[in-house]
Amino acid sequence: MNPEQLRRLLEGLRRGEVEVDVVLQRLKALECEDLGFAKIDHHRRLRTGHAEVIYGAGKTPEQVAAIFAHLAAVNDNVLCTRATPEAAEAVRGRCPEAEYHELSRVLFLDRRLAEPVGCVTVAAAGTSDLAVAEEAAVCLEVLGSRVERLYDVGVAGIHRLFAHGEALGRCHCVVAVAGMEGALPSVIGGLVAVPVLAVPTSVGYGASFGGIAALLAMLNSCASGISVVNIDNGFGAAFQADMINRLAVGGGAGEPPR
Repeated sequence: MNPEQLRRLLEGLRRGEVEVDVVLQRLKALECEDLGFAKIDHHRRLRTGHAEVIYGAGKTPEQVAAIFAHLAAVNDNVLCTRATPEAAEAVRGRCPEAEYHELSRVLFLDRRLAEPVGCVTVAAAGTSDLAVAEEAAVCLEVLGSRVERLYDVGVAGIHRLFAHGEALGRCHCVVAVAGMEGALPSVIGGLVAVPVLAVPTSVGYGASFGGIAALLAMLNSCASGISVVNIDNGFGAAFQADMINRLAVGGGAGEPPR
């Protein structure tokens, strides 16, 4: 239940169109639902604007499917990151509308009719970074933000990035994804007047140390306006970018612009 749905429910009670017992039953569903192996936080959407997101890694396909189905029963959209093909198959058995994006490993259900809002640019340094970049891009789209993708624009061929100056200029936020030495966010940070969310990836040769080199480079960037998320954390960058994008267009998380 989102804030607008709760408002309509309470207004229906005030006008006598809804019985008290019905309202109590609906409000009770906002509590944590105990599945034994998981406690689903149905109240989270009222607090944060978005329903609880499932982290699929480490969960069995059956556990993912059960959580997904219970969230789908009360939400227009459901998002699961790091999902396996087996989990996707199990979820589709209970929610046939669910879609699976294999590259990003994002499993989602989106039944909303609202148009995406604002604009977030997702820039990836190289093709090897696309799995993380697509995790960010797909999550942003499910959360309701409009996304523009700029892929293979790393600093080894910097002219590829400069060719997209117009796209960088019209967005409200940039998610910059890079491995190796992690230089792309610093370059973008020196070109744009919007926040840049840097995502280090575990891409590179031995001295990249599984993304630690890129992480440290981004944390030490001399460009202003850059925030850094954890290694390979496309979802974390997407959630923050969606919040920034919605503030820019005048709406709260999960809400249309005012």
